[in-house]
Amino acid sequence: MRPNVWTRTLVSVSAVIGLAAGSLATAGTSFAAPDTQPAVSSEVSVLAVNNLGLSAAEAKKVQGWLKQYWGYTGAIDGQLGTNSWKAFQRCLKEYWGYTGAIDGIVGSGTIKALQRLLQHYGYTGAIDGIAGSGTKAAFKNFANSR
Repeated sequence: MRPNVWTRTLVSVSAVIGLAAGSLATAGTSFAAPDTQPAVSSEVSVLAVNNLGLSAAEAKKVQGWLKQYWGYTGAIDGQLGTNSWKAFQRCLKEYWGYTGAIDGIVGSGTIKALQRLLQHYGYTGAIDGIAGSGTKAAFKNFANSR
C-alpha cells in the first residue's frame, strides 16, 4: 500500500510541474508578440452608458423628456446610452451651442453645451467641458425637474 501512495504523489507532482511548464511556455510566447497598441491613449473612451451621476430613476425622467421633445425612441430604462445622448445632443445643438456631431458620445463639447443648459439648474462653475461635482449636481436638479 505504501508504494501506491508514492506513485500517486509522484504522478500528481509531475502533472503540476507539467502544467506549470506549459503555462510558462505559453506565457513566454504570448509576451513575445509585438504590442501594436499604445500603453496609454489620449483618446476618451466611449461608454455604453453614461448617466453622469444620475440614478436610474433620474435618468428615466431625462429619457421621458428626450422622448417627448427630442426624438428619443429607445427604452425608458434609466441607462443614458448612445441613443439617449444623441437625442440630448439635438437639444444642445438647437439651443445651447453644441457644434459637434450627433454621435451620442459624451465628450467635452457635449459637456460644455450641457453646462450652459445647467446654468438654469444651479450650475455656477466654468464652462470647461469637465463633468465634475457641480455639473453632476446641476444635472440631478435638471432630471428631478422633469
